Amino acid sequence: MNLQVMNSPFNEEQVKLLNALLPNITREQKIWLSGYLSAPLAANDTKAVEETKVPVVPTTKTVTLLYGSQTGNSQSLAEKYAIALQANDVDVTVTSLAKFKPNNLKKITNLLLVVSTHGEGEPPDQAIQFYEFLHSKRAPNLEHLHFSVLALGDSSYEFFCKTGQDFDAQFEKLGATRIVPRTDCDVDYDDAAAQWFTAVQQALLQHTAPVTISNTKPITEGEATYTRKNPYYAEVLENINLNGRGSNKETRHIELSIEGANLAFEPGDSIGILPENDEQLVNALITALQFNPQAQVTVLDEAMPLKDALLKKVEITVLSKPLLQKISAFTVHPKFAELCDSASAWKDYARGRDLLDIAEDFGPFTWDAQQFVALLRKIPARLYSIASSQLANSDEVHLTIGKVSYETNGRLRLGVCSGSIAERIQVGDTIPIYVHKNPNFRLPEQVDTPIIMIGAGTGVAPYRAFLEEREELGITGKSWLIFGDQHFMTDFLYQTDWQRWLAAGTLTQMDVAFSRDTEKKIYVQHKIEEKAQMFYQWLEQGAVIYVCGDEKSMAADVDQTIRRIIEQQGHKTQEEAQSYINELKQHKRYQRDVY
Repeated sequence: MNLQVMNSPFNEEQVKLLNALLPNITREQKIWLSGYLSAPLAANDTKAVEETKVPVVPTTKTVTLLYGSQTGNSQSLAEKYAIALQANDVDVTVTSLAKFKPNNLKKITNLLLVVSTHGEGEPPDQAIQFYEFLHSKRAPNLEHLHFSVLALGDSSYEFFCKTGQDFDAQFEKLGATRIVPRTDCDVDYDDAAAQWFTAVQQALLQHTAPVTISNTKPITEGEATYTRKNPYYAEVLENINLNGRGSNKETRHIELSIEGANLAFEPGDSIGILPENDEQLVNALITALQFNPQAQVTVLDEAMPLKDALLKKVEITVLSKPLLQKISAFTVHPKFAELCDSASAWKDYARGRDLLDIAEDFGPFTWDAQQFVALLRKIPARLYSIASSQLANSDEVHLTIGKVSYETNGRLRLGVCSGSIAERIQVGDTIPIYVHKNPNFRLPEQVDTPIIMIGAGTGVAPYRAFLEEREELGITGKSWLIFGDQHFMTDFLYQTDWQRWLAAGTLTQMDVAFSRDTEKKIYVQHKIEEKAQMFYQWLEQGAVIYVCGDEKSMAADVDQTIRRIIEQQGHKTQEEAQSYINELKQHKRYQRDVY
């Protein structure tokens, strides 16, 4: 190809030089030259009103994008990044770790992994099998593999992002090479995750001319624009205590108006609420630190008075080891150093305490107001399972929220969000919300598939949505609810709803466990064990198991009971029972929404 002088911006001598060069360079060199020349132009052209898009040069790169997700965050990020890479002509395969065959690691060259950490440093359910394979003797040599890990986690837990860190270290141990270093993300993960993907994209597309890509689809008319960063302020229609007089608990049934918001959700999804801290706690903290509440600070690139920052922006009620280590730089209190250095002492102290305890126990401090707020992370949203069907209540969404209330060190403590809902939020008030999709907790696609719903306390919330949906659709397939709480008389949440659905045939079977009504405590796992034969028969008929509620006690005990039933009723070895469980999870027949 020869460049002609006519209509060209080059003079005759420049044209000769270009015509001598162009036939002698490779296609790859031409691509690099195109990107090299276009980059400074794009950066320096300040007069351009509209950004000029550089054409993407097709690439032969292929990428496998895997995700391990418990509540849907990792999956949504992986799917979004897959779309962005495909827009750059990258051949992308995106799939769950539960569906990916580990032996296929030998066949791929570029791997991106987005994975969350669950509980106390454990892989999410769908990642367990792959995690165990990669750490076993059967794991292959991966010297041919290029990879990068995006780890999601919660820094208030001791083993922050441990699953992602374990995968990252094991890939390296097996000989794989990092595309870009691992990034660990806290609960407010958007910016850190975007930076990781930008670095990955630049590394993968280094021989192409990069294009500015929007990672979100265009908003069409009538479509909701509400997100965690841009919440919808929903009016409170009802705020009712579901527990009877004399109960040890306070469980609030909340009904919110979403009329005109165009929010879309399915049974199994959650609502995220963006809470504010208790004003009394904020005032006490400011007084203990001897700060001026009107002192100007900058939080998340926004200037505001200190009191506003502590009320609305930063977390002050959770003590984590990383936070204590940061605080240690601002105090010379001898016992604080001992607290941070001990593997167990900081846990014992932090349990149930907050920053006001730190201020009162370990002052004085050398920080100013700006340095103090800079140590703190953004207040995490609180997720609550949706307790209603949108088919049945198109302009409303219902939530079931248990008030967290306890006393530590002579002071009453309340949950940031649940305390506000129970103590301060009134009918007519508005609260900022968004929909959090959870594709890993869904009703079966085949309507005649039996379902077994297991939950205790507020863990029953999504099952109310399940049965409302099935009632609306006229589904009368086999359904079994196993519910537990403390007392029949005061804690039988949504009792009339379950009885109505039993009478109508929407709910086939119900078993209840009220742990404080008998001398020997009876929990949901005991009810499962009592009906072991029927439970296993339902599994053999293709039933899907759902578990929702507290992970450390209820969900863990239920899991052990299910494994034991499979062993005994199915006459299986421990290994065979484990294989059975793995197959249930792989086919989405054992779904958990635990916290």
